[in-house]
Amino acid sequence: MDKIAVLIPCYNEEKTIEKVIKDAKTALPEAVIYVYDNNSTDRTAEIAIQEGAVVRREYMQGKGNVIRRMFREIEAECYVMVDGDDTYPMEFAPQMVDKVLSHNADMVVGDRLSSTYFTENKRPFHNFGNSLVRKSINQLFQCDIKDIMTGFRAFSYQFVKTFPVLSKGFEIETEMTIHAVNNNMQVENVIVEYRDRPEGSVSKLNTYSDGFRVISTIIRLFREYKPFRFFSLLAFVLAALAVGFFVPVLIEYWETGLVAKFPTLIVCGFVALAAVQSFFAGLILNNISQRDRKEFELNLIRMHMERR
Repeated sequence: MDKIAVLIPCYNEEKTIEKVIKDAKTALPEAVIYVYDNNSTDRTAEIAIQEGAVVRREYMQGKGNVIRRMFREIEAECYVMVDGDDTYPMEFAPQMVDKVLSHNADMVVGDRLSSTYFTENKRPFHNFGNSLVRKSINQLFQCDIKDIMTGFRAFSYQFVKTFPVLSKGFEIETEMTIHAVNNNMQVENVIVEYRDRPEGSVSKLNTYSDGFRVISTIIRLFREYKPFRFFSLLAFVLAALAVGFFVPVLIEYWETGLVAKFPTLIVCGFVALAAVQSFFAGLILNNISQRDRKEFELNLIRMHMERR
């Protein structure tokens, strides 16, 4: 088992991968550096090999698929994940590693949004999207994570080996954050500087399609991890719609003694029934979620016993 493993997922990063590897060696000389090439068509893998990194390949396209492969294959006491685009200064990595190895942190977030991100990043929709995602998750999951979408993180062995990777693409960072928060893992923030990609290096992130996937992931994970809140909110909306359409029918009945909009009355009844079903579905799924939480904690205990 490695003491520290630096994980670098890469797709066409020949412009920057050499510097990222050299910076990682300088910041963490005792670490083993792994570069996972995700079907690059340039010299990314060749350059990484020349720089002494351990190069492996993931043939299923997407950052989530790469991280799934990394987490399955690599055994380490501390993992540092960083993008291969040279947007994160590696001199902050030792501080992040120390929080994992000496302060029991399960995930350390490299917080860009509290430093230079909004001035360095030249894509305004990315700025807006990062702020929106951060506010949404902190509100829905009642936490205080400073940067949800950062690609610069450190993890404990416990986190890596208990994290079920479901996402295929860039929404993986959102999934990591919610997994840690929901399972009451220790999450720390380290403020890091951010620099925009150097000239000639092209972002693989699509503002609209990847942004939609991130929002969809938040909604999906909110439904899975907080089912009672999700389905109670849905029940409230359905009940409000049922009452809103039923009131005019009721008023008309009081005034005339007739129900002129009988189809509306029937629809209101079905919508109200759906609201009741949604509420009880939330109760049932919440009990299942609590059982899963207990099983997760028992798995952590088993993991610690096996490592002794």
